[in-house]
Amino acid sequence: MAFCSQCGNKIPDGSKFCDKCGAEVKGNNQKTNNTAKNIYDAVENLGSKIVDLNNTSDYTTEYDQADIKNNKTFAALSYIAFLFLIPMLAAPNSKFARFHSNQGLVLFIVSVVCSVVLSILRIVMYSIADPLGKILSVISWVVGLLLLVLAIIGIINAVQEKAKELPIIGKIKLLK
Repeated sequence: MAFCSQCGNKIPDGSKFCDKCGAEVKGNNQKTNNTAKNIYDAVENLGSKIVDLNNTSDYTTEYDQADIKNNKTFAALSYIAFLFLIPMLAAPNSKFARFHSNQGLVLFIVSVVCSVVLSILRIVMYSIADPLGKILSVISWVVGLLLLVLAIIGIINAVQEKAKELPIIGKIKLLK
């Protein structure tokens, strides 16, 4: 398998030009081809890991389809900060909305706890040594990004009418 030395696009065997950028394919550029292949493989591997991230337990079949259709908007709101309260108040009899409310509540609690703990640690680390505080700031940013990804996964699941657990924290049940 060959890869373009200009753009890294996969090139079918025997091609003389890249389909994507039009660059001429040079047969002796094995090092560039290996680098492009490694990059391509790494991106492909990352894509499969992201898909696997949402490979969690799915309880959709346990819920009434009419309930799901009527309350998917409320369920999606559950993942936006403290809006997990809206489905509990607007659709108190909806099991589907309650499922997503529970996950939104857990995500909210985890977000608050992480924020408080990391803020305290950052203050302590800055007082000890400036570089330690900066490292903790980066860690805080990564944790925040992970929590955002979890919220997006939850919203997507709700809009797609699925009752799937969130990765990492989905097994925690606070609401019945």
